[in-house]
Amino acid sequence: MTNPIADPGHGHSPAAWTAVVVMLFGFAAGTVAFCLEQPLFVWISVGVMIVGALLGWILSKAGYGVNGPKYSPKGH
Repeated sequence: MTNPIADPGHGHSPAAWTAVVVMLFGFAAGTVAFCLEQPLFVWISVGVMIVGALLGWILSKAGYGVNGPKYSPKGH
């Protein structure tokens, strides 16, 4: 039996996955924009990364985090 306090769930939740995917997209777009010397798009990509972090936090508070009521862990 695992202790729910000791096991943080390693981020396997819809909130975590959504945040990571959005932030990864922002980082990749920002890298391309930086290489193409497009500072406006670099800053837009920074904004997308901030939105991704906020989206993960909001989804976690809405119950889609590891210990949220709307989260159902999948068997491995």
